[in-house]
Amino acid sequence: MRPPGPCTEVRSGAKGRTPGARRGAARTVALGLALALALLLLAAREAEAAKYEVAQCGWHLGADASWADTTGGAKFRPDAYCAAPAGADPFDGVHMKSFTTAAATVSGTRFARWRWDAPPGTAITRVSGTWWQALHDGLEQRIGSVPPGGGFAPFALAAATNVAPRGFVAGFSPGQAAIEDRLLCARGESKWCGLSPGSWSAVRGLTITVEDPTPPAAGVDGELVAPGWKRGAQGIGFWGNDAGAGVRFGETLLDGHRVALAEYPCAKAIIGGEWRGTRMQPCLTVVSGGATVATTGFSDGPHSLGHCATDFAGNVSCVAPRTVSIDNNPPAHPRGLSVAGGEGWHRRNDFDLSWANPGQGAASPIWGAFWRIAGPAGFDGGAQLAPGRDVAAIPDRAVPGPGAYAGRVWLRDEAGNSDPGTAVEVALRYDPVAPGVAFEATGGPAVPDAVRARVSDAHSGPAAGTIRYRRLGGERWLELPTRLSAGEAPGDALLTAPLPGDLAPGIYAFRAEAVDRAGNSASSSKRADGTEMAIRIVAAATPAHRASPARARSKTRLFARLRRGRRRGARIAVPFAAAAKLSGRLATAGGAGLAGRRLRVVSRPSRGAHSRRRVDRVRTGRHGGFRLRLPPGTSRRVTVAFRGDAGLAGARRAGLVLRVRGGVLLHAAPRSLPTGRVLHLWGRVRSRGAPLPRRGKLVAIQYRERETGRWRPVLFARSDHGGRFRARYRFRYVSGVARIRLRAVALAEERWPYAPGASEPLTVRVRG
Repeated sequence: MRPPGPCTEVRSGAKGRTPGARRGAARTVALGLALALALLLLAAREAEAAKYEVAQCGWHLGADASWADTTGGAKFRPDAYCAAPAGADPFDGVHMKSFTTAAATVSGTRFARWRWDAPPGTAITRVSGTWWQALHDGLEQRIGSVPPGGGFAPFALAAATNVAPRGFVAGFSPGQAAIEDRLLCARGESKWCGLSPGSWSAVRGLTITVEDPTPPAAGVDGELVAPGWKRGAQGIGFWGNDAGAGVRFGETLLDGHRVALAEYPCAKAIIGGEWRGTRMQPCLTVVSGGATVATTGFSDGPHSLGHCATDFAGNVSCVAPRTVSIDNNPPAHPRGLSVAGGEGWHRRNDFDLSWANPGQGAASPIWGAFWRIAGPAGFDGGAQLAPGRDVAAIPDRAVPGPGAYAGRVWLRDEAGNSDPGTAVEVALRYDPVAPGVAFEATGGPAVPDAVRARVSDAHSGPAAGTIRYRRLGGERWLELPTRLSAGEAPGDALLTAPLPGDLAPGIYAFRAEAVDRAGNSASSSKRADGTEMAIRIVAAATPAHRASPARARSKTRLFARLRRGRRRGARIAVPFAAAAKLSGRLATAGGAGLAGRRLRVVSRPSRGAHSRRRVDRVRTGRHGGFRLRLPPGTSRRVTVAFRGDAGLAGARRAGLVLRVRGGVLLHAAPRSLPTGRVLHLWGRVRSRGAPLPRRGKLVAIQYRERETGRWRPVLFARSDHGGRFRARYRFRYVSGVARIRLRAVALAEERWPYAPGASEPLTVRVRG
């Protein structure tokens, strides 16, 4: 068979051999010319495709070769010793041999061989090494190539013994599928070769050049290349495959800067200052890996991501560039944060916040705004997110009760960046409570020069007021020139109006009206003790008609208080639908009890109640004591009075306040849920003896903060006209297992005749 392309055949012999042996010896003359020609052609071919070299059996390396015996294993045997110990001569005693056995003969054309196969898709273009042999009776050593279609093309041949190791080299065009070293009975198939004495062939120190024209495949995936904006550390995954030399390493680039390098396991060694494979296929054919990329070193905006895989031959394959959007910086503060209606006091618990968003440039757009409300007594509603692309308003925010609060807003971008340090603050002032108004006592029977009314408002404070009067029986109220002056305590003021000096004799009633800074108004025609504010103007008495002085009467004292359980005093609070008791004692100025006296008890319901004023009469006991049960109802003010009788002056006990807490029920489902799932809340506000507000009753859902023991609001809801309310809440930031206590509170409102009241707490288990 003729070898493909340039080849080298080496044949050694001795005198007295057969004519065929002598012809082989003559052919060795052409060895030098053939070797030079092969090297020149090989150098020209090497520039055409990627190549790599494989070192075999030497340099302390093993061999990636297979051995076979075409006789079935009875005539030949292998022997290989390739990897000399470290520190020893790398070629001392190193060999790959095929031996004949002790059998008598072997048939012609039968052989044993060592074989090196090129990996799929590659071809062997050059081989060099060292060979030597001991040959007898027709046995030859042949080294040759195996073309892609099969067969055998020897380029080196020896028919005589030569135990001196010597070199061989050959190049191939086109490349070959394998290299074989054969120990062959070089006679016809019907003849045979003697095996005594024994023969053997040997090779070592092979350098095989493999051409690999096919680049590997490469791919990249992971969270960094997923759609959307990225920030912080992001994971990537990459892979590659190559059927030839195998993938040596993969490199990931972001804007041309290496962000990940994966070097895969390869069988290789440095020989002569360069890497050579130690196996015919040095690297893995299928590889994958992953890395974490720190995006903080890149500017905000789009970037180009690429990944390339390189095989052992130096072929490179890259994926198409992928666009990665990076943003690691939070947005700037909102511009021009304002509240609808201004930052003054509001009568409605409904605040609409708005602002202008800053420009984002190449960074991710605004996606959401955080808001937080903080207020008096350490109240903090916690950060809440208002989601939405380019959101620039948060409507319908409510505060938990009257007072001055601070609303803070900061922005979140689509990448998830936000910074509470960029928050902008706006004042949220809520005051739905009308000011309190009451006239001062006039200080005796004499007609005063002026009338005064005290105004109190705990939140926004008094803003203006007037005092009017009319003669009893008249219809028209007349306004007096009124001056508003600051009181002694914060939130207190004094209305003062001079009394006209030309009033005709008669009884005059007075009414004071006041307005606070939120616009809430109130009016009263009573003194602080609950009596009507009226002044009697009498005509000047003549000496003939002066009245005789009234018979002197003894002073009395009236003591009274409210109580329920252990609570007692002039001002107590009781649960919803609970009764209370009124008790006290009527006595003389000296302390002696007055028995059998009738007392008048007046209960005045708070504003907004269905019920009207209730009057009860109670008689004192033998020691002057009395007791009266006050039935369940709304909050009310209680007054006890003794009119007096012959010899005893009247007495009055005003200002007893019975506050009744609102009734509310709360339910929740499910009672155990994972983070991210919606918790459904529902309940009912009990409205015994009072109509619900037209907009529904305001209810706050609160949770108990474990660190401080305080109840903090979570959200607000309004009931329907039947008192029923519903709400939903999603726990987003709970990790681990948390047991959260919740309750509903019916808050105080204008014309709601109940004090704030809470439901029984319930516990929800949340798993993070």
